[in-house]
Amino acid sequence: MSTSNVLYDHPGPRARVRNAVLSVVFGIGLVALLWWVYTKFDEAGQWEGRLWEPFTRAKIWTEFILPALWQTLVAAGTGMVLSLAFGIVFAVGRLSDHRWIRVPAGIVVEFFRAVPLLLMIFFIFYGVPFLIQGPVTAFTAVVAGLTLYNGSVLAEAFRAGIRSIPGGQSEAAYAVGMRKSQVMQLILVPQAARAMLPVIVSQLVVLLKDTALGYIVAFPELLARGVNDLSANYGNVIAAAIVVAAIYIVFNSLLTALANWLDRRTRRRSFRIPKQAAPDSTPAGGAVVSEPQG
Repeated sequence: MSTSNVLYDHPGPRARVRNAVLSVVFGIGLVALLWWVYTKFDEAGQWEGRLWEPFTRAKIWTEFILPALWQTLVAAGTGMVLSLAFGIVFAVGRLSDHRWIRVPAGIVVEFFRAVPLLLMIFFIFYGVPFLIQGPVTAFTAVVAGLTLYNGSVLAEAFRAGIRSIPGGQSEAAYAVGMRKSQVMQLILVPQAARAMLPVIVSQLVVLLKDTALGYIVAFPELLARGVNDLSANYGNVIAAAIVVAAIYIVFNSLLTALANWLDRRTRRRSFRIPKQAAPDSTPAGGAVVSEPQG
C-alpha cells in the first residue's frame, strides 16, 4: 500500500540522488541567507531584548494575539466549509447537461476567480450596504469574500477531478439504472475529492493566509492585532511580524498534517482486502484424487 505524502510523490533512485544534492546546495544557501538577515537585523538593533520582552507578558497574549488568532480561525473555518460547499455545487453546475444551469454557473465561477480578493472584501463591506440598505459586518465581508473567491477556484479543481475519472465508471453506473445525481453523489464526487486533495489542501492553506486581508475592513484578525496594533504600542514591528508568521506556519502545518492523515485513512479503506477462507483442496464428496505417477 502506498504511503506517499499528499503533496509529494516518492522519487526514483536518480531523483533521490539529485534531490539530496540539491537539498545540500539549497540548504547551504538558505543558512547563508538567514545569517545575512540575522546580521542585518542585529546591526539595526532588532534583536534587543526590549523589543521581544512584550511577548513574555500574559497580557499581550490574552488581549492581542489569542483573541486575534481566534477571529482568524473562526473566519478561516467558516470560509473553508462554505468554499467547499460552493465549489462542489458550482462544479456540478458547470458539468450539467442543461445549458441554463451550465452557463450561469460558468459565469459566476469565472467572474469571482477574476476579481481580486482584496477588492471583493472591500466592495462587500462598503458597497453592499448601499444595495441592502443595511450594514455589513467585517466578519461577514471577510467570510463572503473568502467563500466566493476560493469557492470558485475549488469549483474548477472539482470539475477537473470529475473529468479525470474514466468515463467507463459513469457508463457502468448508468447501465445499472443509476440517475445522474446518484452517479455524481456516489461515484464521481468522492473520487474527484480524493484525486484533487493536494489542490484542495493548498487552496485551504491559501484561504487561511488570506484572512489577513481583512485588515482593510478593520477585521480584528492576527495581522491587524498581532502586528499593527502591537507595533504601534511597542515599536517592535519586526519582532511582532516574526511571531505572527511563526503562528501562521504552525497552523498551516497542522492543516497539511490533517490532510495527510485523511489521505492515509482513505487509502487504507480503499486497499483493505477482506479475509477469505483458505480454499479446500478436497473435492466434493470427500474423494481423494491421487496424482498420476511417473
